[in-house]
Amino acid sequence: MAEPAPLYLADLHTALGAKFVPFAGYAMPVHYRTGVMAEHLWCREQAGLFDVSHMGQVLLPADQAAGLERLVPVDVIDLPVGRQRYGVFTNDRGGVLDDLMIARRAGDLLLVVNAACTAGDIAHLARHLTGVAPVSHRALLALQGPLAERALARLLPDVAGMRFMDAAVMPWTGDELWIARSGYTGEDGFEISVHTTGARGLAQVLLDMDEVAPIGLGARDSLRLEAGLPLYGHDLGPDITPIEAGLGWAISRARRTGGARAGGYPGAGVLQAQAVRGAPRRRVGLRPQGRVPMRAGVPLFDAVAGGARIGHVTSGGFGPSVGGPISMGLIRADIPTDAPLYGEVRGKRLPAAQTPLPFQPQNCKR
Repeated sequence: MAEPAPLYLADLHTALGAKFVPFAGYAMPVHYRTGVMAEHLWCREQAGLFDVSHMGQVLLPADQAAGLERLVPVDVIDLPVGRQRYGVFTNDRGGVLDDLMIARRAGDLLLVVNAACTAGDIAHLARHLTGVAPVSHRALLALQGPLAERALARLLPDVAGMRFMDAAVMPWTGDELWIARSGYTGEDGFEISVHTTGARGLAQVLLDMDEVAPIGLGARDSLRLEAGLPLYGHDLGPDITPIEAGLGWAISRARRTGGARAGGYPGAGVLQAQAVRGAPRRRVGLRPQGRVPMRAGVPLFDAVAGGARIGHVTSGGFGPSVGGPISMGLIRADIPTDAPLYGEVRGKRLPAAQTPLPFQPQNCKR
């Protein structure tokens, strides 16, 4: 097995006391000296800085917008300059090959994809489009939390005028920063692509601010789980459709039945049928009773003994902001929304109540 690759800022993480774990082929900081719980709560209350340089960044020529639309159920053609949109690559069964962010800039499209899927996504794009240009020598930082705007605006005052899902290019100390007002925590914040030569300086000047602290992979996962955000490979995958995953909103109106450019992407027939008749499964929020977490893979049943297996947990852990274990699961769509469920943990079935998502209100700037 190959050794995990270090991030561009590995030396900084080490100096900050990071504990590293392998993730998607990289050595990722899972937490720093204060630990996951403290980092999670800090991000909910102030501003946390994440190094997400493992994510893939890809540029496409602007004239490939129509071609990209044939790979995603998203309105790319009408995406305005300076705006970003969430999308999914689908397969012929309507399943999700990856989820991604698509930003239209003045002369091109910028895609940000999941680390574990980057090579496959680039190959997928190259089979259908021209001018696919993987981005190298750029780090990606995420500044998240209610004080993120205040911190970043000290360096770049114009970020205060950005709305959720705005995308901009701004100069900073001779560098060009690619900034989107988005993130993966449910809090307000920004994702910042910076050349590797400027990454250490940008990270350090932010970390020197009183309201900013480094946050690792552990808190990133608990934050997104509380926000009800799906994780590819768990809540999304090639055998899970966007509609099953509760992402029907990610199919743009123009691409739906009756829309200006309906269908025309892989699995369109499956998803159009599910939009009308319903999907066979649905993603649900779960609050396990007691203190035992129900983690990914735990089977779900409709009775405390006997009964039928009706699904499984896709993500789960402890929610520091909600003060207890939380999970998301994929269950049969015909299960009543108020029916109690039971997760089998170490051979014992424990009750879990279905609950609306998200567990924690999202605080993005509109």
